Amino acid sequence: MVTTSTTVDLPVQVDDRVWTAWLEDVVRSEGRVLGSLTIQWQSDDELLEVNRQFLDHDYYTDIITFNRNRGNRVNGDLAISVDRIMDHAAQQGIPVRDEVLRVVVHGTLHLCGYDDHSEEEKAQMRALELTYMEKAPNFGL
Repeated sequence: MVTTSTTVDLPVQVDDRVWTAWLEDVVRSEGRVLGSLTIQWQSDDELLEVNRQFLDHDYYTDIITFNRNRGNRVNGDLAISVDRIMDHAAQQGIPVRDEVLRVVVHGTLHLCGYDDHSEEEKAQMRALELTYMEKAPNFGL
């Protein structure tokens, strides 16, 4: 089950049930089961503080994923900067909706065991992001 919380205005409004249906499909396609996933929409400054506190990083980022998986069950928290999403979408000339979906599925893929440290891993994650984003309209996204 997916739940969302926010401290900022969101550029895209999506019901938690819609997030749940889509991300259940993503997780199931990766051979796992969706447990509890929280999406926390934050500002740049809020996520910077999280980055400093939990990762000892002093820079802005679009997402921080907290893994609370238990066995095959995907559980976690996605802390996402709405400011970064807006900036990335503008820089890339893409709809904000697409960047929202990309960041959410990116974090979900991390919870499914994918990393993006090497160029090969980044390419694999990008391909999976696009695959799952193409399916998103089937869930009302």
